[in-house]
Amino acid sequence: MVSAPIPIGIRTPLVHSAPMLELSNVSLRRGARLLFSGASVTLHAGQRVGVTGANGTGKSSLFALLRGDLHADTGDCRVPAHWTFAEVAQETPALDIPALDYVLRGDAELEALQQQLRTAEAAEDGPLLAQLHAQLETIDGYSAPSRAARLMHGLGFTSDQERLPVAHFSGGWRMRLNLAQALMCRSDLLLLDEPTNHLDLDAVLWLEEWLTRYPGTLLLISHDREFLDRAVNYILHIEREQVQLYTGNYSAFEVRRAEQLAQQQSAFERQQREIAHIQHFIDRFKAKATKAKQAQSRMKALARMERIAAAHVDSPFHFDFPVPAKLPHPLLQLEKVDAGYNGKAIISGVKLSLAPGDRLGLLGPNGAGKSTLIKLLAGELEPLNGKRLAAPDLDVGYFAQHQLEQLHAQSSPLLHLQRLAPRALEQELRNFLGGFGFGGDRADSPVAPFSGGEKARLVLAMLVYQAPNLLLLDEPTNHLDLEMRLALELALQDYPGAMVLVSHDRHLLRTVTDSFLLVAEGKAVDFDGDLDDYRTWLDQRERNSASNNSSDDNTPTSANARRDRKRLQAEQRQRQQPLRNELRKLDTQLEKLHARQTELDTALGDSAMYEPAQKDKLQKLLLEKAELGKQLAVTEERWLEISEELEQLKT
Repeated sequence: MVSAPIPIGIRTPLVHSAPMLELSNVSLRRGARLLFSGASVTLHAGQRVGVTGANGTGKSSLFALLRGDLHADTGDCRVPAHWTFAEVAQETPALDIPALDYVLRGDAELEALQQQLRTAEAAEDGPLLAQLHAQLETIDGYSAPSRAARLMHGLGFTSDQERLPVAHFSGGWRMRLNLAQALMCRSDLLLLDEPTNHLDLDAVLWLEEWLTRYPGTLLLISHDREFLDRAVNYILHIEREQVQLYTGNYSAFEVRRAEQLAQQQSAFERQQREIAHIQHFIDRFKAKATKAKQAQSRMKALARMERIAAAHVDSPFHFDFPVPAKLPHPLLQLEKVDAGYNGKAIISGVKLSLAPGDRLGLLGPNGAGKSTLIKLLAGELEPLNGKRLAAPDLDVGYFAQHQLEQLHAQSSPLLHLQRLAPRALEQELRNFLGGFGFGGDRADSPVAPFSGGEKARLVLAMLVYQAPNLLLLDEPTNHLDLEMRLALELALQDYPGAMVLVSHDRHLLRTVTDSFLLVAEGKAVDFDGDLDDYRTWLDQRERNSASNNSSDDNTPTSANARRDRKRLQAEQRQRQQPLRNELRKLDTQLEKLHARQTELDTALGDSAMYEPAQKDKLQKLLLEKAELGKQLAVTEERWLEISEELEQLKT
């Protein structure tokens, strides 16, 4: 019998007598706040556990407890002393070392052996060299560079990027390097806190497969339900200061929790209202359903939602999209449009017509042009060729991550809405904000110290309030917890306008889109299939790439082919050099801007800064942060443009 392959970069954990991680009657506080109490949980080696709960319930603090960075107020936390930990570093210094070498640092044992080898070689110690080489072979150290390269490839890096310095990459790509480094560690316990936030769908699918083969103990914090469903077999849920372990994946947990809540009459009544809401949509959708695979997939997802609805009846988030003032038909058309930057097309010949009720999901590899297409639809990017024809009454609602930094740091959520609707009654605006989790004093608090999730909710609230007739959503669920994702999903299902969505959250894609557009190889074409078919498409694309590489190396004319490739690569590098130079300058600017942003966030996170005596200083810091946010948005936008141009040149 052939055993399943061990994932790249990890060892099979050592077998010890009953290795386990154990919490015994643990209570944990952060400051005066009690996170949970009386927690007793036993996890055995090899279990894969999803850690869930609303933001602020203590998920990340639990990780800190396991690492030893926090100590239990009462009870005991026991982790086997021989276990090797791996986790994703939250910061990456602007190092000059190649990205591949940075990933290799994740294997501390390998790095230590290599250092000892260098010392032994300098001392010409033959017996020690032989011993060290034997140890290196035992841990499969000679294949480490190729394993690290495969990790990077899975997370979206090209072979050319392996030798680029770490300082070359932007913040999001450095987080991918940190993730690759954590996966490179041959660990017994892997702690992952929202690892998909900086990934696209392709990388999420790859990571999901990697984790299913990870032989150690996994603790995973995630708000992506499909990712949890495939990656874990237990759920550790934190709620109302209690910690409970459930057997099964996230879907099984939802059903169990729904059953528990339904035992309470008040919860059951709220559940029925949610089910009625969902059933209304299902009935409406059945009347329009075709035999297309994506339609069938969506019906299955909606049917499943009825069974789990009660698990979310106590969600604090409830909102709907207002009906747009006008719904022209069509809303927007693209006629043989080429789009790109500096006169160079990223995508070409795009033909698209959007009408009210259209729900389109964008699929495609990283760097293929999905964000370029979204910007084109939003009117932020002019066509290089062709026509963008917008209806006179087109009203676009565009959500992208950079908009979080464009909020007015010194203003409250209420003030943000009042600027949009100066004549609206204050209580109406407060009621609306309450549906997004900004109730009571939170509606009057400055935005500056808000978390990423709170800022994302506020940007979404402002977008919903304006009732656009065309929604363009570029990764809207980053930083959102499961309850807010469900509220957004329900609202989008009843949205009467047209919608275009880019997301790595497959559950959202399945439940709110009717069709897909594949953006790849410079084109944007209809994709006749669902997300399972897209996974198959990616696998076939990878196999074709591997087959082509293998064929090139074995043909009789491989020597001539290699010379031609080297010549073409040299010409390509020459064309890319000006862009690379500009990219390096932008990297330096981003490094400085992010460093200053961190300093400002630290200063603004100090509660003493909001005392009356600090008013002038606070005002100065808030103004600087607002200006810094604008500079970051412009610089990151340019960085993305250059990166996409480089990616296009490589293809």
